[in-house]
Amino acid sequence: MVHEALTGRHAIAEPAPRWRAALSRRLRCLFLPKLFCITAFIAVFFVAYFRLLQHPTSLATVMPLTALDALIPFQPAMLVAYVSLWFYVGIAPGLLPTLRQLRSYALWAAGLGVTGLGIFLCWPTVVPPQAAELAGGSALRLLRGMDAAGNACPSMHVAFALFTAAWIDQVLKASAAPLTLRGINLAWVLAIVWSTVAIRQHVVLDVLAGALLGASFAVVSLRLRPPADRAGAGQGRTEMAVRP
Repeated sequence: MVHEALTGRHAIAEPAPRWRAALSRRLRCLFLPKLFCITAFIAVFFVAYFRLLQHPTSLATVMPLTALDALIPFQPAMLVAYVSLWFYVGIAPGLLPTLRQLRSYALWAAGLGVTGLGIFLCWPTVVPPQAAELAGGSALRLLRGMDAAGNACPSMHVAFALFTAAWIDQVLKASAAPLTLRGINLAWVLAIVWSTVAIRQHVVLDVLAGALLGASFAVVSLRLRPPADRAGAGQGRTEMAVRP
């Protein structure tokens, strides 16, 4: 009985898996500065985005539909996945453990945003009107009222989703997280990408252009990281958090 009681106490006191502890440390490091910077970045991007949306520099090009667009059904419920991007984009920077990595991420993310906005400035685009399909959903009408289907190509929703997904995957690999978490990350980003067409906010060509843009920035940004920031060094050590 004594042995069983001791065994039970040891089982309860067993430490959490290393990957869970590593992710927890990463999340706690610089939490408030991260929260402020992520919020500020999204706010600044939206101000510029809506400015261009409301004041295009020339007549907008209507993006053509493809055969694939006709095969993707209209799914109002995918609005949830679409809106979730603005939480999703905070995960990757929220899990970076050092100021150096945060600066690197912020610069590449800003570069991605500026590139997309520059394209919208030089080449305004819109998706074909879908008023008949969107008329039935109040939430979708609200979204369309705030974010008219302009600034269409490339889809920055898709670009930021893929850029974020690649960085999250690197963090999960560095923390030795289980494949289940990496699978959830993959499923989440695919749901966001699918939602952009499923709620008729974008067409397939917008998605392909956004995917190319986001993937390009993700690949280059991850390959150009300093060796110390790659998988072997990314264990979220608290003592590194304030190192410039």
